[in-house]
Amino acid sequence: MRITGGCFCKKIRYTATIDPKTVTICHCTDCQINSGTAYGVVVGVTNEEFILEDGKLTYFEKIADSGARRSLAFCSTCGTRIYAKPADGKPGRFGIRVGTVDQRESLIPRQQAFFNSALDWVTDITNLKKI
Repeated sequence: MRITGGCFCKKIRYTATIDPKTVTICHCTDCQINSGTAYGVVVGVTNEEFILEDGKLTYFEKIADSGARRSLAFCSTCGTRIYAKPADGKPGRFGIRVGTVDQRESLIPRQQAFFNSALDWVTDITNLKKI
């Protein structure tokens, strides 16, 4: 599936080809902190399938709980995180933040990662008041 996306201030724009079956809710503590909420939602892409069309990304390198070095890509103006990938440039899949995808409504999570780090209250929110 071909997607488009970008940051909050619209200075970053990208296109990518993704497999919608790779949409994942990630409960790792890094995603909790970086998203400012209970989890992150990502979709897998490879370096060859991601094209930065407009803007310039800023990078922050982080050692993940797994010990892997991760390179987190942000818009330097508004701070929107676009993706995270291996810091050493290794090929393979990395995660685009689904919230930055224009077609995000059609990207339904199929799996959950690092569920052992999930906050207890995220397992059932169906009875919360809807305002």
